[in-house]
Amino acid sequence: MPSPRKPNLVVFLPDQQRADTITPKYTPNLARLAAESVVFERAYITHPVCTPSRSSIMTGTWPHQNGCTRNSVALPPCFKCLPELVADYTSAYFGKWHLGNDASPQRGFQHWISTEDIGDYSRFLVSHGHKPDRADETFSRRFISRLPIELSKTRFLEKHACDFIQRYSGEPFILFVAFVEPHSPYNGPLNEVHPIEEIPSDVSSKLGEKTPLRYRLMHEWQEAEASLDRNRLPAQYYFGATPDEYRGIRQRYLGLVTQVDRSIGAILECLTRYGIADETIVVHTSDHGDMLGAHQLFGKEVMFEEAVRVPWLIKLAGQKVAHRVSQPVSQIDFLPTLVDLLEGEHSSQFAGRSRATVVRGEMMPGDPVFIEWAPNRTKVKKRTTLASRWKVKRAVNESTRTVVTPDGWKLCLRNRDANELYYLIDDPTEMRNRFDDKDDQEILNQLTKQIHNWQKRTGDKLRIYRLPDGSGGIPQLRTG
Repeated sequence: MPSPRKPNLVVFLPDQQRADTITPKYTPNLARLAAESVVFERAYITHPVCTPSRSSIMTGTWPHQNGCTRNSVALPPCFKCLPELVADYTSAYFGKWHLGNDASPQRGFQHWISTEDIGDYSRFLVSHGHKPDRADETFSRRFISRLPIELSKTRFLEKHACDFIQRYSGEPFILFVAFVEPHSPYNGPLNEVHPIEEIPSDVSSKLGEKTPLRYRLMHEWQEAEASLDRNRLPAQYYFGATPDEYRGIRQRYLGLVTQVDRSIGAILECLTRYGIADETIVVHTSDHGDMLGAHQLFGKEVMFEEAVRVPWLIKLAGQKVAHRVSQPVSQIDFLPTLVDLLEGEHSSQFAGRSRATVVRGEMMPGDPVFIEWAPNRTKVKKRTTLASRWKVKRAVNESTRTVVTPDGWKLCLRNRDANELYYLIDDPTEMRNRFDDKDDQEILNQLTKQIHNWQKRTGDKLRIYRLPDGSGGIPQLRTG
């Protein structure tokens, strides 16, 4: 009797999709997928910016371990990715890579379709009569965002994914579809698919007095840019500064989310058309979220929930019933879980652990999750009045280590800026920083020790907040 066929794997990896966007209204196809999947309701990234987060997704290692602590850093070859850890699979990666050279196949993927810089997608646009709008012969994101849906990156990836599924439907395969959307610019062919009057208007809670200086500098810069651009650019090309602008950005962002969802639906339909839907594991997640005006911020690069929480769905081959996991989980476990589900080689490089038993229905213990931040880009308004020059320089070069506990506590420790402590159960929007509250010093000490212990386990040398007994990092210097 022949052995059963290995399951296929399809991974959807949009860029900058928040955890709260999986709803029947905005993502009907993903909502249907979630109804037949294991849903990790509190999934956290490892680092709130693209390259570092993707390095963890693809290798199961922390950014401080693999060296990808900022954007546009190439992943070192000594860290293996999924195709290098499983056998007997035809593998493909289509879309945004952002871990080195996007134009040619990487890390064991046999089939490769690039959407960034001068690659397959740019050649596709040229073949349809479009001329690059940049001096380096590439297409800008603004240019691409104005194209009709038929020429969008989502449709381009959808077609190549379906062609791949048709060609390799008779053998086990791994397929990553890495959409760029809903990343900014907040503009696309479905800008008005969701009526503006149906978009929540209360999206801009103000930054508190105890907010880190770097966050306040980000807000000041974004507001200044909006003021400058308001009279020279269409609304979809600048950050908002008013309630109506916040609402418009969210409307267009959700249009991009729906655009991705439609292509995901078409790819799932291809699995059904070629008779392999019940032989395929389907996964959906994202590399980080988007503030979308919460705390009057946009993008990522902060530790607020809107930036660090993402969707994570896993539908096993043939699964028809949903299973929801309420305990927090980290994407550091993403690759070990996929390798386990595909019966691949467990690697000593993994810093996390497989959650395959949870995916198959077992209970999950409540473990804390950790998030890190290393200095990346932080744009600052010229002649800012928020702080002196040396304090500004210090703040934009801060590093953060965060722990989120199963019972709802969240501690962010920094080496060069204000620390934060929130109780998410009572304060889900993180408006009350309790770091200096005398009644919370015991929990502060406990969580600080958890971060220090995690640093020791993972070889993290960053010196941060020191406990009253002298253990831990260096004394904090306030920069308010």
